[in-house]
Amino acid sequence: MTESVYKVIELVGTSTESWERAADAAVERASKSLRDLRIAEVIQLDIALEHPEPGGRALRVYRAKVKVSFKYEGEGL
Repeated sequence: MTESVYKVIELVGTSTESWERAADAAVERASKSLRDLRIAEVIQLDIALEHPEPGGRALRVYRAKVKVSFKYEGEGL
């Protein structure tokens, strides 16, 4: 069996619809620039509230912090 090394990075995805869509946004974006994605782990969820003019409803921006691992093929860590 060959040995492999994986790198882990943290990303924050955002959505005005849901945490699920926020997490999906992070993974989708990572898949465009990283190869061989292995695991995505949601490590934190929160909501950023953006307040409009007085009396208006606060806009909710769902945020998902995600750890993504991918096979590492570089020279140095």
